[in-house]
Amino acid sequence: MVLRIPSEHGTLNAIDLRTAFGPDFECLPWVLRNLLENVARKDVARLSATVSALKAWLLTGTSEAEIAFHPSRVLMHDTTCVPALVDIAAMRDAVADAGGDPSELSPVLPVDVSVDHSVAVDRYGQPDARRFNMQREMDRNSERYRLMKWATQALPGVKVHAPGTGIMHTINLEQLAKVISIEERDGEKWAVPDTLIGTDSHTPMINGIGVLAWGVGGLEAESVFFGFPVTLRIPDVVGVRLMGRLAPGVLSTDLALEVTHLLRRHGISGEFVEFFGEGVSTLSAGDRAVVANMAPEYGASTGYFPIDEQTLSYLAQTGRSPSHCQLVRDAAKMLGLWFEPAVSPRYTGVIELDLAAVEPLMAGPRRPQDKLPLADALGALETACGRPLEQGKPGIPDGAIAIAAITSCTNTSDQRLLVAAGLVARNANRLGLRPPYWVKTSLAPGSPSAERFLRRSGLLADLEAVGFDIVGHGCTTCIGNSGPLQGDMAEAIAGGTIAAALLSGNRNFPGRVHPSLQFGFLASPPHVVALSLIGRFIPNPMKWEIARSPEQTAIHLGDLMPGSDEIDAVLKQHSDAQDFPQAFLDAERNDAWRALAAPKSPTFPWNEASTYIRRPPFAAVETANRLGNYRAHPLLVLGDDMTTDHISPAGQISASSFAGRHLVAAGDPADDLNVYAARRGNWKAMVRGLFDNRTAANHLLGGRPASMTIHAPTGEEAPLWETAERYRLEHRSVVIIAGQRYGAGSSRDWAAKGIGLLGVRAVIALSFERIHRTNLIGMGILPILLQEEEVPRITATDLLEVNATTISPRGPVPLVLRRVSGECLRLTARAAVETGQEVESLLAGGMIPQILGRHFKQRG
Repeated sequence: MVLRIPSEHGTLNAIDLRTAFGPDFECLPWVLRNLLENVARKDVARLSATVSALKAWLLTGTSEAEIAFHPSRVLMHDTTCVPALVDIAAMRDAVADAGGDPSELSPVLPVDVSVDHSVAVDRYGQPDARRFNMQREMDRNSERYRLMKWATQALPGVKVHAPGTGIMHTINLEQLAKVISIEERDGEKWAVPDTLIGTDSHTPMINGIGVLAWGVGGLEAESVFFGFPVTLRIPDVVGVRLMGRLAPGVLSTDLALEVTHLLRRHGISGEFVEFFGEGVSTLSAGDRAVVANMAPEYGASTGYFPIDEQTLSYLAQTGRSPSHCQLVRDAAKMLGLWFEPAVSPRYTGVIELDLAAVEPLMAGPRRPQDKLPLADALGALETACGRPLEQGKPGIPDGAIAIAAITSCTNTSDQRLLVAAGLVARNANRLGLRPPYWVKTSLAPGSPSAERFLRRSGLLADLEAVGFDIVGHGCTTCIGNSGPLQGDMAEAIAGGTIAAALLSGNRNFPGRVHPSLQFGFLASPPHVVALSLIGRFIPNPMKWEIARSPEQTAIHLGDLMPGSDEIDAVLKQHSDAQDFPQAFLDAERNDAWRALAAPKSPTFPWNEASTYIRRPPFAAVETANRLGNYRAHPLLVLGDDMTTDHISPAGQISASSFAGRHLVAAGDPADDLNVYAARRGNWKAMVRGLFDNRTAANHLLGGRPASMTIHAPTGEEAPLWETAERYRLEHRSVVIIAGQRYGAGSSRDWAAKGIGLLGVRAVIALSFERIHRTNLIGMGILPILLQEEEVPRITATDLLEVNATTISPRGPVPLVLRRVSGECLRLTARAAVETGQEVESLLAGGMIPQILGRHFKQRG
């Protein structure tokens, strides 16, 4: 079952998937073909069983069979990397404490780390904004970065890309992804599909060029570091048939928001999504990457586009060699991974979308799946506020745009979107238009190559003229590092003015972009620039008269929008494939990063006075599991859409918050406490920051903030972590109850680690988002799926009786709600556990003790 592929590297071997599977191979979705190749190459002993399971899948479109996936590499960013490295450093200490060699605990595959989540928009609208923000980043985060540099020396295979090199998903697209790689095994070279997992939910962006990847939590990534496969059920695969082509003026952001709305409405929750049909061929790799990036927003594990000519075109446009492009073509066709527009594989279900019907869109004001025509943003904001907005009042009006940011991997990785934004800025600049003073504007392209292109085309000067100076090459506003608001705007909001953020990002959850902003809208980069010129949300903004021509003809905001031909002409004239490798190399030569000193030892030297890096208490060998038969107090009762941003925030730490008070007491400056994302190496700060979001409501307290709860035996209200500690000292079990889509949003494992530190034994919810579900299991916490129509009314005096002594994948979990009155309510529930590997993790007490247990077992 071996094919031979001629190449400039000699003859390469490849798995003969068609022969391995048989005559129905063409019926398999492309994602399942990739998984089959992975098993055939990495786990040949299970190949026959996998083929049988996939053939059975073709009959029903679903399967209970498990499959082991061995990715080629791991991708991380700094704020998921740091807690993982803290775990690994603590695990190495555990090995050393047991008399072992800590250096033996090292990754077994390549790990790339970007430094993209820390840079904040402290300065904006000025030529030196990027330089200033980068310097502030190094000043604030040097301790975290020393840990990362220690890892590059202590952990073979770990590569940290310096600050300023770009957002992890853009780096992956432009630099790291091979699509087809060459792997040497037993003296022979093999052509293999490039695969990876990433510790960020938007890892599927790379699906846009045919690389199979998805996001996982940091704990699951740690297991992969040390040789565990990613074990999953053979996934349900939903096919999205694309027909027609996008109309002129409709951009990839619009398509992504349409797909997000469509698939959430369909009820996607953890399935693999694959795009097929003749409409796929009309989309560029940039278009596809934007749609694939939003996979977590539409509830999917992947948003896969198979390899085709658009893939090769993108590889060439970003500086990959002609010979590599030829290898990708030849290998993909021989492996059966090449896209054929006329092929309609078997899918679990099919959703159709006519590309021609997509219109310019926004999403908001609270969720990315809530699409809106541009004309309806103001109405949506008023509905969310529950009152009409006073737009005519003096000063900053209600409905003001507080932040207008071109940001995020989602949209800044597609050059057409940046060109469109630049052309809007050019048209505005020629008319002398500027955003109102209260709008905080910023441009944070995901790659330094974008700056070269924008400068060469002259568009950067126009963007700067209207306030969109480059503030850094990182996630910035999209991840909540938006920095302080304009002073008058901050005062207006404090005085009751309703304002919102407008960004070209992927999430607009309340408080995510900035803690003072409970509303946000997602839009394409050109619409961000255009609407910033008005500075507020108004009815039908594209018809708004923004200026008059010399002939006194009305110029409407929509007149500033460029046509598709104009965008394409700029790209054709000014693109240079060498921008991509050269800009990346130049950014890697970061003098401040090179000069940063770091420890050189197999174990990390902890500093007990540190407020950034502390040895976590859960990284230990002997960890009791949380299963069993017990009665538990409800620690929190939560509603629907409790995201990881609600559970473990990433934004600015307030000095008045519980975490802020702790840090100030430890000696940190009250006026610069950094962001929660930067404190993920300090468990003492993070546990105090849990649910520090004013829209996270605890129904045990009548909907008051979930950072507080009630101690049932005494009826006393106290901070969440203090109450949890009190329960622990009393040897009382606790659980959390939630509604639909618990854990939506980012992959951050601290949303599970923090819950683990509270002593929670189980989370009981109506539904879970996939990554957070696996993070809970990684901490040894049992996710229980409540199979009721709604969460029953639960009070602080109620007890939940949980019988989880024996669990199995998707198996029942007897659950009884006992009220103080003596009433008993039996609830239907099952373990939200998918695989035998997950059961083993729960029995071990979590992923870290499981890793350590296997390490000691292998060493005898």
